[in-house]
Amino acid sequence: MQHAVGSPLPPPHQPGQEPAAGWSPAAHHPGAGAHQGPAPVPPPPPVPGFTGAPAGPVPPAPPRHTPAPSAPPVPDSTGHVPLPPGGPVPAPSTPPATATAPDATTTTLAVLLIGPAGAGKTSVAKYWADHRRVPTAHISLDDVREWVRSGFADPQTGWNDHSEAQYRLARRTCGFAARNFLANGISCILDDAVFPDRPVVGLGGWKRHVGPGLLPVVLLPGLDIVLERNAERTGNRRLTDEEVARIHGRMAGWYGSGLPIIDNSQLDVPGTARVLNDVLARAIASPPTW
Repeated sequence: MQHAVGSPLPPPHQPGQEPAAGWSPAAHHPGAGAHQGPAPVPPPPPVPGFTGAPAGPVPPAPPRHTPAPSAPPVPDSTGHVPLPPGGPVPAPSTPPATATAPDATTTTLAVLLIGPAGAGKTSVAKYWADHRRVPTAHISLDDVREWVRSGFADPQTGWNDHSEAQYRLARRTCGFAARNFLANGISCILDDAVFPDRPVVGLGGWKRHVGPGLLPVVLLPGLDIVLERNAERTGNRRLTDEEVARIHGRMAGWYGSGLPIIDNSQLDVPGTARVLNDVLARAIASPPTW
C-alpha cells in the first residue's frame, strides 16, 4: 500500500497484539469510516527511526493540468453497407430499332458458358471476366463442387444420388451467388458442362436459380482439340479419352437448339473472348428462346 509523502507509516503489527493505538485507516483513506465520527483521528508522532518529511500539515498538491477535450470520434468509414437482395434476373429488354447496337463489354450481364471438358470454358470465362470494363465475377461450377473436401462424390466414379445431390447443391449455390452479384451491379459468367439430353444437368435448373435473363452460349471445338486439352489436366479434372469422346458427342445435340455456338478450334483465349462479346451483343438485341 502506498501512502502520501509526509504521512507516517503505521507501526508494524506484532502477532497477538492489536494495531498500534492512535492509528486510524480513515486518516489515510479519506471517506473510509466517515460514518464513525465527525473527524478523523490526527496522526501520531513519527515513529522513531522514520526519516520521512517532518510532521505537519501536508502542502496542497499542485493543480492538475486539465487536458483539452478530445476531438469527437471519426465515424468508421467501412461501416455497414446495405446490399440489395438478389432476385431472379429478368430477360434483357429488346432495344428500340433506332438504338445503336448494345455494347456487351459494358452491359451488366449473366452469362452461362456451356461446353464439354476441354472446350476451354474456364480459361475463356476467366479471361472474359478479367478484361471487361465493368465489374464482373467468374463463378465456376467445378470449383464450387470441390468446396466439399470430405465425402466429395466424384461423378467419374459413377453418377449416383450423392453425386447428383452435390451437383444440384453446387448449382444452386452458384445461382444464389450470381443473383446477389447481379443485384449489386456486378456481371457474372458461369461455366458448366450442361448436356442437352439430360434434365438433371439441363438448362432448366440454371434458369430457375438465376433467372430468365441468363444468356447461354456453347463452346464446342473439335474432338481432337478437347482430347489434347484434357490430356494437360491433372487430378479429378482429367477424364479418360473414352469419356471425353462420349461427352463431346452428346454436346453435339446443341446444334439446332437455337443457342449460339462458338467453334473455338482455331481460336486462342483472347480471340474466343472477342467472339463471345459479338455473340452476346446479338443475344442482348434478340434474346434466345430456351
